[in-house]
Amino acid sequence: MLSTSLYLALVLSLGVGAQWLAWRTRLPAIVLLLAFGFALGIAVGPPETYLDDKALLPVISLAVGVILFEGGLSLQLKEVQETRSVVLRLVTVGLLVTWGTSTVAAHWLMDFSWPMATLLGALLTVSGPTVILPLLRQVRPTGRIGSVIKWEGIVNDPIGAILAALVFELVVHGMGNGLASESAWILAKTSFVGVALGSSAAWLITYLLQRYLVPDYLQNAVVLGLVVLMFAVSNALAGESGLVTVTVLGLILANQHRTSVKHVVEFKENLRVLLIAVLFILLSSRVTIGWDEIQQIGWGGLAFVATLIFLIRPVATLLATVGSDLSRNERLLLAWIHPRGIVAAAVASLFALGLKDTELAPEGDRLVLATFMVIVGTVLTYGLTLGPLARRLGLSQADPQGVLLAGAAQFARMLAESLQKENIPALLVDTNPQSVQAARMAGLRAHYASIGSEFVMQGLDLGGIGRLMAMTPNDEVNSIAATELREVFGSENVYQLSPTKKAGERQRRIPSHLHGRLLFGPGVTYDELRRRVEMGAQIKKTTLSEDYTFEKFTEQYGPTAIVLCKFLDGGRARFATEDQPLDLKTGGKILALVDPPAGGFDPAESGVIH
Repeated sequence: MLSTSLYLALVLSLGVGAQWLAWRTRLPAIVLLLAFGFALGIAVGPPETYLDDKALLPVISLAVGVILFEGGLSLQLKEVQETRSVVLRLVTVGLLVTWGTSTVAAHWLMDFSWPMATLLGALLTVSGPTVILPLLRQVRPTGRIGSVIKWEGIVNDPIGAILAALVFELVVHGMGNGLASESAWILAKTSFVGVALGSSAAWLITYLLQRYLVPDYLQNAVVLGLVVLMFAVSNALAGESGLVTVTVLGLILANQHRTSVKHVVEFKENLRVLLIAVLFILLSSRVTIGWDEIQQIGWGGLAFVATLIFLIRPVATLLATVGSDLSRNERLLLAWIHPRGIVAAAVASLFALGLKDTELAPEGDRLVLATFMVIVGTVLTYGLTLGPLARRLGLSQADPQGVLLAGAAQFARMLAESLQKENIPALLVDTNPQSVQAARMAGLRAHYASIGSEFVMQGLDLGGIGRLMAMTPNDEVNSIAATELREVFGSENVYQLSPTKKAGERQRRIPSHLHGRLLFGPGVTYDELRRRVEMGAQIKKTTLSEDYTFEKFTEQYGPTAIVLCKFLDGGRARFATEDQPLDLKTGGKILALVDPPAGGFDPAESGVIH
């Protein structure tokens, strides 16, 4: 038997390792987290062997509250201006349809009594950020459908949890007289406490930050402390209202404009990764789903999971989106995502404890087992198939090669045209209206906006875009753009031009995490590129081979030719950077900026892009 400290270290290491392995293998992180958790439970036993169960579930509950708060912070009202009616119908009509049909299926397929079937159906209306956000990060669906999925998943959690809590009260206390009015009172009390405390906490945090009453190094800690406190106080005043409190708190903070909470968002995102890793490992290691367990709930349990996925979710989505302006493919993708996660597991475990000393205790144990079967079944199914389906529907790309160019000067336009001729999407953003107009006249997608504006961060459709190339004349703007968009594209996919010589002296004093990867090689600055383009330099596409090597290319165009990128198999492009020069000895197709020969370029010369 392991020591408690070693067990906790193993849980954290496995959780983080699973997410890293998922990134390396491009598999859904949730799938690997569940697999690692089940393996841990089989290898060393359940967490109750090392941790007090009475303390474990409350800690899990607090962690869920923090995760849901972070989910609320990601909800921008601007995202759903066009689709808010769809989201509203999904969390009302869709939720009720899911509840009703799941109740009937649980009764007929798994032989639950009607009260327990109703409780299980209410519990399974939830989804939540613990499973939705990792899937969206993995799939990165294009356009508005990603926002719809995110909003439904996060808003469904507190609603579904409150609904399940109300049904639990009905199940425990029976269907006596006055119970309907009592349920209405509980619902009203829960909603009021959640909204009131969430709004009050949001006002308090905003006031403290706006008035600089909390030093910078304590701001994240203070916000985290208030979130946990409000969650616990809310639940003490009204059961499950804490989920409403933290969601409302996050939503208000994310959409207020009196003070910046970006640093809070970044901190909570990092914290969420750790919490999800630990929670999935702990909860999945608590349950063993083997042959005996399958026999306990019967083959009807597997049929129930299949019914949820293949029938109930599509029907609920179809009814909730009737008459909406979502496209057929968007509705199909929406019908194929409703995984259950930590909230369902935690609430089911709490319900089982509440039923422990009642005649419904055996069904309470079966309820936990059925909930985990649904979690495993939905996570595996959606986790393994959502990405391929989204790509098949044209709503996602496995490895998006498109480029977002900050700056639309002549060289950027030339590069964008060259990339688009190789079927690599290019999107330009600039604050110079003449450059934007020139780009549009050339048939390029271009927007008049600042690269760091909310429009770029939230309003632009970045479908198919996987990289940033900051190429404005302002080195500081390039660095800011790289820093801001690193969380969107990842550090390896964020580039900027080398700073000018004078700025370079300052740049070397700036930590590497505050700027992107430097493009094209030492000395390739904005001024250098502009000078050469004004002198007539052009971008040339050339195929290197055994007969026409890079040495011959250099002989023809001179050592001043700047190799920009190399096209790889599968329509991918790799850009030259200072930290990773291109391998030009193995052949392949390249783009290079070449100076004009003495007599000028021959218009009929093959391979010349411009």
